Amino acid sequence: MQLNKPVAVLAAGFFYGILAQPVVLHNLARHRRVQRAMPAPAATYASPAAEKAWADHVILDHFYGHLPPEPRRTPMRELVSTILSHRTTHADEELAYDRMLETFGDWPGVLAAPTAELAHAIRTTRWPDTQAPRIQEILRRIQAETGGPFDLDFLADWPLERAMAWLTEMPGIGLKTASLLLLFNYHKPVLPVDTHVHRVAQRVGFLGPKVSVEKAHAVLLALLPADAETLFNFHKHNYWHGQQICFFLRPNCPRCPLKGFCNYYLEHYGEATAEALAATPTQWDPAAWGKLPH
Repeated sequence: MQLNKPVAVLAAGFFYGILAQPVVLHNLARHRRVQRAMPAPAATYASPAAEKAWADHVILDHFYGHLPPEPRRTPMRELVSTILSHRTTHADEELAYDRMLETFGDWPGVLAAPTAELAHAIRTTRWPDTQAPRIQEILRRIQAETGGPFDLDFLADWPLERAMAWLTEMPGIGLKTASLLLLFNYHKPVLPVDTHVHRVAQRVGFLGPKVSVEKAHAVLLALLPADAETLFNFHKHNYWHGQQICFFLRPNCPRCPLKGFCNYYLEHYGEATAEALAATPTQWDPAAWGKLPH
């Protein structure tokens, strides 16, 4: 039965009040753990974009767990691996990176390698013949900037605008790649936007339906605090959400904790009822659903 709006709002409030007490659940592996209370969403279907973006952050920060803003890999690996990852699976990207350094030894070896041989080493990527000369040109520019070493730590001391301009002037480095490096490794207040983040933002309704992925970097950044830790968690959580729940085809809306203010849910299911909210998991359960990706 569909509740009218006032009754649904009261019922939802009652539901979130009940969740203020820890609940012990059994997962599929019969592993017991205490669930933290889900924060009540501070947004509605009609809320402005900034309110929805912040509610998305608060809810997903709880659902997936807050992350310390720690680099996942060295700056040089972050940069080159992200270039290799374009339209390529993570496994094939890792294989290409490892083969490249196994074949040529180090960055000077990669730079000195015949370009055709480098392309062969990274052949598991989508466009090896394009990526190989780009990687070598990037290495040349890094070497010219540092006077020799293949080290990007000078970016830590540069103003954000200068660092972003220097990176994006190089072949194959767009806003997403530059933002990932500057946020993950140097804690600059930027927001990487990939297809997953872009899709979630548009479906929930804090990004316009005609805003491109490139333009979304600036639009979404303006909705959130200029705080690297917040932006890091927002990126990671929405990236996971797009991969694990908000699929391109047949998104898993029943599992989604954003349903109380998501435009896509409203369009396809109507306003979330108290029953739908009560059936929503409050945390990602890796034992039942699998480990989250890198």
